Amino acid sequence: VHLVESGGGLVQAGGSLRLSCVASGSTHSINGMGWYRQAPGKQREVVATITKSGSAWYVDSVRGRFTISRDNAKNTMYLQMNNLKPEDTAVYYCNADTNRDLPSGRIYGADYWGEGTLVTVSS
Repeated sequence: VHLVESGGGLVQAGGSLRLSCVASGSTHSINGMGWYRQAPGKQREVVATITKSGSAWYVDSVRGRFTISRDNAKNTMYLQMNNLKPEDTAVYYCNADTNRDLPSGRIYGADYWGEGTLVTVSS
């Protein structure tokens, strides 16, 4: 599975950006997807995740401002970011897993990452 992010850039505080992540390769094996970010000098953190059926989860700091979505037919995931704040400045990474959820439990597969797209929010 190969992931490519796009949509990052420089925006003023209060502005919006929409990130995209296009998957290619063995896309039929993708289960969950998510967006992560890493700010300078900080550890990578999860921003939002979405299941194959579309159930979303958000970290508290972005809930109500960011919206994650995916189009399985287009093998694409999105992150709509509104009311951006300087603290949202980071490299944003796309993640996809190939976990399988069976009646007997979860079988963990591989994790795939994109190379990241930089989001800079000026005050």
